[in-house]
Amino acid sequence: MKTRLSGPPLGRGPFATDSSMANCRAQQPHKYNAVQLLLVEDSPGDVQLTQQAFHDTNSAVELHVASDGREAMAFLRHEGEHIDAPRPDLILLDLNLPKLNGHEVLALIKEDAALKTIPTVVLSTSEAEADIVKSYQLRANCFLTKPVLLDDFEKLVARINDFWLVKAKLPQGLTDE
Repeated sequence: MKTRLSGPPLGRGPFATDSSMANCRAQQPHKYNAVQLLLVEDSPGDVQLTQQAFHDTNSAVELHVASDGREAMAFLRHEGEHIDAPRPDLILLDLNLPKLNGHEVLALIKEDAALKTIPTVVLSTSEAEADIVKSYQLRANCFLTKPVLLDDFEKLVARINDFWLVKAKLPQGLTDE
């Protein structure tokens, strides 16, 4: 599932075809200076809150959603329906996911030479020390606990945006190979 928060649809026009739209996406993954963000979250309510908070904070964010761990890895590896998926600039990863849990997804991301340079922020309701320690052992770039109050969640998203998408210099598809 993909929600585009800003800009006109890519490749749309009177002569656009599915293949021309795929070529457009492949050639111009950052059209309109969009920031590609992958949210890995199975709670529809949390997805909606995150979509709205990023929409209010940064209209240049193109938010892509994977609702379970397997879908997240398919998106990142360009498999199946995600063949034309853009490389995310940032991943927000919940821990409590179906199919593959967040720690399993994090381990797969950080073991993959093509993916490990993508900053991955664990965003979870968990405050358990074991979850925090394991996330950092698996090389999470950050661990944040989801606030319970809506206003606090919106402030957290604004801070994520300010640090990770405005101030931090992010890699552009780099690998160690």
